Amino acid sequence: MLRSPIFIFLVYLCLASCKQKSSNSSILEKQEETQEQLIATKYSEKADTFYYTKKFDSALFYYSKSKEIFESEKDSLYSAYNLIQIARIQQTFGDYNSSEETLTEALPFIQKDPTYLLATNNLLGIAAKELNNYTDAINYYKEVVKQTSNTVLKTAPLNNIAAVAIEQKQYVKAIELLEPIYKLNILDTLPTQRAGIIDNLGFAYFKNNQSKKGLTYMNNALSIRLNNGDTYGSIESYLHLADFYKNKNNTQATKYAEEAYETATMHQSVDDRLEALQYLMSNNSALGTNYYASEFIRLNDSIKRIRNNAKNQFAKIKYDSRKATLENVQIKAQRAETLLLLETEKIQKYLLYFILSIVLVSIIALINYFKNKNIRERIQAAYSTETRISKKLHDELANDVFYTMTFAETQDLQNPEKKETLLNNLDLIYARTRNLSKENSPIEVGENYEYLLKQMLTNYKSKNTEIIIKNGKPINWSALTSEKKIAIQRVLQEFMVNMKKYSQASFVVIGFDLVQNTIKISYSDNGIGFAEKLILKNGLQNVENRIHAVNGIVTFESEPNKGFRATISLPK
Repeated sequence: MLRSPIFIFLVYLCLASCKQKSSNSSILEKQEETQEQLIATKYSEKADTFYYTKKFDSALFYYSKSKEIFESEKDSLYSAYNLIQIARIQQTFGDYNSSEETLTEALPFIQKDPTYLLATNNLLGIAAKELNNYTDAINYYKEVVKQTSNTVLKTAPLNNIAAVAIEQKQYVKAIELLEPIYKLNILDTLPTQRAGIIDNLGFAYFKNNQSKKGLTYMNNALSIRLNNGDTYGSIESYLHLADFYKNKNNTQATKYAEEAYETATMHQSVDDRLEALQYLMSNNSALGTNYYASEFIRLNDSIKRIRNNAKNQFAKIKYDSRKATLENVQIKAQRAETLLLLETEKIQKYLLYFILSIVLVSIIALINYFKNKNIRERIQAAYSTETRISKKLHDELANDVFYTMTFAETQDLQNPEKKETLLNNLDLIYARTRNLSKENSPIEVGENYEYLLKQMLTNYKSKNTEIIIKNGKPINWSALTSEKKIAIQRVLQEFMVNMKKYSQASFVVIGFDLVQNTIKISYSDNGIGFAEKLILKNGLQNVENRIHAVNGIVTFESEPNKGFRATISLPK
């Protein structure tokens, strides 16, 4: 794995540049940042200072506080920068699982920003490699290669892919990747980065049974690193050379492993110290206690404890930061809520007065509307009744009276037969007058209402017409209002008159039933019926007006030569 910090430094420069551009762009778009954004920016800058002085706990605290504020302000790029820096700190302490989680959290914010994607994928590759997820590591490094056009930046992820290939024992693949970039002239100005490539190439040759060529490359890489002061990078060279001499020259293997251990101790690189101790343990042939094994166990236990403590501390810092941010937001929200409540109460008071005024005006308008509607409906019903009576007087009585008068004037009334005819005509006029009087006389709505109603219906029975009355569930007629009783009788009377005059029916069925607090009255006959468009011309318009006036519903069904049916529904 590439140990030179050059790639990380270049990526950080890109991040810082991108961060500055994001800040400038945000200011240009908004003209001025919010107070919260200014505070979050200061937190992020303070965290940067702590990060480069290696005060990682303080850096993590301020990155977390900054990230929480920027998230609440919907500033995605600043949130992403803070998350990437938190992930770098987690990797510094070997917490690669948490680092992956943090970087995954950053991904939705940076999909359209190539620089942030470059840094994120590189860190994800490192985390995956350290967790032995080699396939994922290679994919992340390949993404880094795709995302940058900078040749120098491309060499680092390619070198890392080769290092992963070596871990997977794919030595030929590693050689094929490293040979082209090893020859790039641009690396002449970056000797430590070239040394990392040469060292991995030499180690791949050695593992691919090209030991002589591999040793030359590894020694050359160590020489370049030492000459350029890259002592941290030399750790990898010492470990590779210790591996080379492990089964060939125990003294040389131990020498390089000890050099790696001492240099790693100087740089406080615990993982490299552990790897060096593994070589020293395997090469220790002395009898008795294995000092290196004891040191390995002590150091391994110590680093586990330190990393667990760091992980717990990071979790607490993250929790405390989020808690402080939430508390701050809650205080502001409570203050805003109080102001809003006062303003809302004021508005509600005015709104209540307005609504009460509207309701009062609406109630008065509705009362007048329904009052006028009832008056109009009663006037219409009265007018319809008067029209019907007038028509009967004209069509029936007036014609009969005129005919009788003419008969009396023109005929010899001394003749017994003529006299008998005159008397019969007068009797017919009397009968029609009596029927007309009954039809429009006041209706009894007291205790005898049901009896008188059904008697009125049976009065229409004749030798040619059978009247049948069906009774369903009993109806409490005394509970009905007078208006409903009058409407029912007038409507049924209208049906019977129409039947007598027009339908030529021989069979009429009238049913009374109570269904769920609704009075159902049905009428049907087997008469000649009539077309739907003629229904309203046969007194049935008056029927509708009467039923609607008492909040009822009436439906008609009729076809020529198929009888007539009607259903009335009234609320109890």
